[in-house]
Amino acid sequence: MPVVPLLKETEEKMLKAVENAKHEFSKIRTGRASTALLDPVHVEAYGSSMTLKQVANVSVPDPRTLAIQPWDTSLVGAIEKAILKSDLGITPNNDGKIIRIVLPQLTEERRHDLVKIVRKLAEEGKIAIRSIRRHTVETLKKLEKDGTVPEDEGKQNEKKVQDLHDKYIKLVDEALQKKEAEIMEV
Repeated sequence: MPVVPLLKETEEKMLKAVENAKHEFSKIRTGRASTALLDPVHVEAYGSSMTLKQVANVSVPDPRTLAIQPWDTSLVGAIEKAILKSDLGITPNNDGKIIRIVLPQLTEERRHDLVKIVRKLAEEGKIAIRSIRRHTVETLKKLEKDGTVPEDEGKQNEKKVQDLHDKYIKLVDEALQKKEAEIMEV
C-alpha cells in the first residue's frame, strides 16, 4: 500500500473519531434543550421503526423546551410512548397535536455526573485515535521491513502520523472543554 493514501486514510479515520465523539457529546443533556437529545428515539409507525425526525418536526421554542409536531397527528400517542420508553428520563406533555418536553434545571450533582460521562466519551474518542495511529505505524514498519519504503522515509511518515494524532487529540480535548463549560453553565 502506497504511503500517501495510507496517511490520507489515517487522517480521515481520525477525523471520524473526533466527529463521533462530538456527536456523542451532543446526546448529553445540558441545561439547554437540543434536538439531538431525541436522536436515539425510535417510533413504531406504519409497521416499522422510524427515527423521530422521520415522523415529526422537532424544534426548540425556548432554551428549556422541545416541541414535537408529528406530520401525522395519529402518531402523537406512538411518539409519546417512544419517548417514555427511551432511557432519556424525560416526560412528554401531549395536547393532542403537539408534544412538549420541558427539561428540568440540572442539579449541581447531576452536572458533575454528566461531566464524568462526557470525559469518559472523550477518552473513548482518544483511544480510537490512538488505535488508528498504532495501526498506521505498524503498517509503515511493515512497509519498511518489506523494503517498499526506505527507512528514513518511514521515520518521516511516522512523525506525520504522530502529528496527525496530536492534532486530533487536541480537537477532542477542545470539544470536551466546550461541553464541560456548557454543562457547568448555570
